Amino acid sequence: MQNQTSIKDVVKEKYGAIAEQSKTEQTGCGCGCGPNKKIVDYTVVADDYSNLEGYEKDADLGLGCGLPTEFANINKGDTVVDLGAGAGNDVFVASKLVGDSGQVIGIDMTDEMIELANENKSKLNIKNVDFKLGEIEDLPIDDNSTNVVISNCVLNLVPDKNKSFAEIYRILKKDGHLCVSDIVLVGDLPADLKKSAEMYAGCVAGALQKDEYLGIIKENGFRNVEIKQSKTISIPDEILKQYLDEQQLSNYKNSNIGIFSITVVGEKH
Repeated sequence: MQNQTSIKDVVKEKYGAIAEQSKTEQTGCGCGCGPNKKIVDYTVVADDYSNLEGYEKDADLGLGCGLPTEFANINKGDTVVDLGAGAGNDVFVASKLVGDSGQVIGIDMTDEMIELANENKSKLNIKNVDFKLGEIEDLPIDDNSTNVVISNCVLNLVPDKNKSFAEIYRILKKDGHLCVSDIVLVGDLPADLKKSAEMYAGCVAGALQKDEYLGIIKENGFRNVEIKQSKTISIPDEILKQYLDEQQLSNYKNSNIGIFSITVVGEKH
């Protein structure tokens, strides 16, 4: 419990700092690093949202690793919950998909992100969106109330992933579904990388093995679990050298170990 609490504190501190930084400069890469790498020293190349209806530049902090709204089969009138909503990037895109008859609820555990998201909502004058402070392992959402749950590079940061997917299952209506983008691993990362709190807040050290991640989704009752998109994530040498010596770096680069961004769907029956 103490370890999980400390992990949450690290993540909350980092993402709170990202929200504060975003008020003065635009962040430029995924999972929490700015253009000058002031917050987190790990780069994930985020997908381009700029051509999507509902895209708001000020809400795009470059923290994602996929485009879950593109594969989430969101319909007019749906209730959608976005886990780890940040400044509202995916929420505002989803709000256009659900229309005036639908609702999108963004959940985030950092006060700073909720404040930033609400500022963006007010500026855009969007009526079908709400942001709520809460943790993914204990969602402030009613049972069987949601058509679609989305998340973008967030669940890998949550210590209790089993509880997280159980909560997603709880809030979904029968025949509802999830669509989440996340970082997963194939093979074991070097220990020094996994132990780094900076790398954790940058999405990597909290990631599970791909098969384990998919297994947890299935174990919590989801059916028709399928990877809709997968891409390889490459860590630049200058980042790796902060954690690995030359021999370790050589071994890592010549191994079959991989870091991937996957977008997964699953259905509640």
